[in-house]
Formats: sequence, C-alpha cells, structure tokens
Amino acid sequence: MNQNLLISGFSDEISSDFNTQLEVVSNQGMKYISLRGIDGKNIGDFTVDEIKENVQPRLQKAGIGVSSIGSPIGKVFINDEEGFAKQKLMLDKLCQISNLLDCKYMRIFSFYIPKGEDADQYRSQVVSKLKEFAAIAEKYNVILLHENEKDIFGDVARRCHEILTEVGSPYFKGIFDFANFVQCGEDTEECYDLLKDEIVYIHIKDAVTSDSQNVVCGTGEGKIPQILAQFIESGYKGFLTLEPHLVLFDSLKDLELEDATEIIKDNKGLDGAGGYKLQYEALLEILKKIESEEI
Repeated sequence: MNQNLLISGFSDEISSDFNTQLEVVSNQGMKYISLRGIDGKNIGDFTVDEIKENVQPRLQKAGIGVSSIGSPIGKVFINDEEGFAKQKLMLDKLCQISNLLDCKYMRIFSFYIPKGEDADQYRSQVVSKLKEFAAIAEKYNVILLHENEKDIFGDVARRCHEILTEVGSPYFKGIFDFANFVQCGEDTEECYDLLKDEIVYIHIKDAVTSDSQNVVCGTGEGKIPQILAQFIESGYKGFLTLEPHLVLFDSLKDLELEDATEIIKDNKGLDGAGGYKLQYEALLEILKKIESEEI
C-alpha cells in the first residue's frame, strides 16, 4: 500500500467496550484509531487524568496510536452562548489530552443552525467563534479539523470554503467526508475541486441519495474511488479514517440531531466488528485498484 497513507477509524463503531475496540483493530492489522467513544463514554466527558490512568496504558499495550480526537466541539447551537463557553473549556481540556496522546488532530464542527433559518445570516458569528477555537488550539499546537456535517453551518462545500478561508488559520483545516456531502445533496467532485487545498484529513464513509442511507465505501454516490485517486495523485499524505456507519452503535446518540435510524438501517446482518471489517476491506480494494491504475 502507498506508504503516505495511514488507515485509521472510529473504533467505537465496533463496540462500546474499549478493550474490544482495540482487539478488533489490532486483529485487522491497523495501527491507529480516532478516539470518540470509550467504554460508552464520550471523549469530551473524560478528564485528562482519566485518560492518562485508564486509556493511555491500554493504547500503549495494544500498540495503537490516535489519529484524531473525535470531539463534539462545535455541536451546539450558534446562539447558545452558555454552551459555547462550556465548549471552550472542553476544547482546552481536549487539547491537553491530544498532547498527552501525541495526537495533532481534533475533529470539530461549525455549530447547529436554528431549524428553518438561513445559515448564511450566521456567517460572521460562526467565523468569530471558530477563530476563538483556533486560538485555543494554537496554544497546544493542535490542528482543528472541520467536518462537513448536516445541520451545521459548514454542511455544504461553499460554506466550508468560506469558514476555512475566513478563519484563515493553520490550526483550522478541513476534513473531506464523502457521505455527509451526499446527504446534503452535494456533488462530491465539485466539493473536491473547491476544497482540496484546505483538506488535510479524509473520512471514509459513503451514502446514497435515494434514502440518505450509509453504504459500504465505493458503492454509493460519494465517488470515493475517483476522488481518492485525485487526492493521492496530488500528493495527499495522511489518514484515511473509516467511519462505516453501517450498523447502529452506542455513540450515535452523541452525533445526530435527528433519529439516526433514518441513515443507518440495521438490516445488513452485521455487528459492529463486521461492519468495520467490511469497510476496511472495501477501502483496501479501492486503494489496490488505484495503485494498479484501474481507476
């Protein structure tokens, strides 16, 4: 495989039990995870000491590194000032955890927009608050990664581009999430063309527009094989992070405003480990075809 690419994944989709996560990941031969749900608890709810005493030793024993902190930062409503103040404190703590785990990336979002309102009217507020987040991250030399997520300001490529350029910080860069763009009605090829210069991290997740359901990577409308080939050809170096979303899993309660069963139909005959393995093997097959120039 291309030595510039490192495969990681949101291992809490395997199981809420952290030991099981590490065992399955290790058995797949993977060396990294994105840290989000640990023993049924969100990473944002841990103290630095809890991570140091209870999580870091298990990571070290398993020989698994952390590609990114899958934080809930930015998943509050844009007009929730109390929530924003709490999130700044959480971000400071999570940056300390990032440093402890030798992890330079943290996934964040760009705030929920009140239902039925025009997201664009909130641009200046969003940019201002993201600049505050970036200033905290800079103190710890952590790079915040904005995930294009439905229901937030930066759900479509145009607004992702606006915040990435207007915040204009080396500590605030972009994630490319194929499925999320599909579910927002975006053409991923056009998203790539607009955002490629700001993308430093890639989520491997695919979807179809017919019912917005997540599907195995490469089988949906995300154009993952073609766009990954372009990323690689342009010199992309870094993580490809599995986020299968093929079966229901505990951490979903922290992720969706709407009912998660609308995008993950639990009818695939898989458990968490099976869904993770399926996505991993599908990604390896895509990378193999890219290397042999079949794509």
